[in-house]
Amino acid sequence: MQVLNTAAAGMFAAADRLSASGQRTAAWGLEQSQAEQKVDLAHEAVEQVSAKTDFKANAVVIKTADEMAGALLDMKV
Repeated sequence: MQVLNTAAAGMFAAADRLSASGQRTAAWGLEQSQAEQKVDLAHEAVEQVSAKTDFKANAVVIKTADEMAGALLDMKV
């Protein structure tokens, strides 16, 4: 089912966003050169919550697709 592929891709993208934000947050205390942008902790917190919400939403899509497929199979039997 295409919806499963789309939801799985969304979960991977959300996980990547969360990981990248976590790395930027962890680097916040390290010395940064003038050329580098400062880490905005408020933005990173929002990014992490957003990535977590996106991940959960895609997980619900997968669960719903599974339940619908199960219901269709039950009707078939």
